[in-house]
Amino acid sequence: MAGNPPIQAYDEIDSTNAEARRRAEAGESGPVWITAAVQTAGRGRRGRSWSTRRGNLAATLLMVTDRPPVEAAQISFVAALAAAETADACIGPDVAQLKWPNDVMIRGRKAVGILVESGPREDGRLWLAIGIGVNLAHAPDDVERPATSFADHMAGAPPEPLAALEILAARFDAWREAWALQGFSAIARAWTLRAAGLGQRCVARLPNRMIEGLAEGLDADGALRLRLDDGSVERVTAGDVFFGGA
Repeated sequence: MAGNPPIQAYDEIDSTNAEARRRAEAGESGPVWITAAVQTAGRGRRGRSWSTRRGNLAATLLMVTDRPPVEAAQISFVAALAAAETADACIGPDVAQLKWPNDVMIRGRKAVGILVESGPREDGRLWLAIGIGVNLAHAPDDVERPATSFADHMAGAPPEPLAALEILAARFDAWREAWALQGFSAIARAWTLRAAGLGQRCVARLPNRMIEGLAEGLDADGALRLRLDDGSVERVTAGDVFFGGA
């Protein structure tokens, strides 16, 4: 993507990811950031709802890629690094950690959620909708795991959503370029430096079962290596991972 993608802002929308999907299915390719002050039907991973109140950031980047689906999914790690650096810029250096696959944690509580969706285009490429929700001013209290907001860790007011998006978009472009030029290994190294829970026991909630083991690190494609009690290694490619109370 040459230059910074434009930002199109709505006051209220059902979901920025849903809008990106509508545009993609109508043939639009982007790149464009879609953001809204309020989402009335925001979604997170695995169909969970994602609340967006005024003062928080809900944004989705619509873009296309030539990469096959398995590689294209690595964009979620790019987004996580960009969101973590946005937290650093607003709160302070190295404040954010990353929990597999792409949750951004601040002092053990979730502050950012990422949802990547995709679909085929007539030209053989994929469209990608990279949705990023940031708790800037408010954190929900009706969630499975503890959440936090940027404001909880700042002496002053948190940034306005559009200002935060400018930071996020710039950092996303920088990491996307690193991914394009250096491959996923560069992303994996940076992600690992911020990883929460590596070397600790965790429970992985998979689509059809639950397993428990020691989180060892990322495979070359972004899968999480989990060392089971019998000594075998399971590659977790989809699901939720829980480290104690994290």
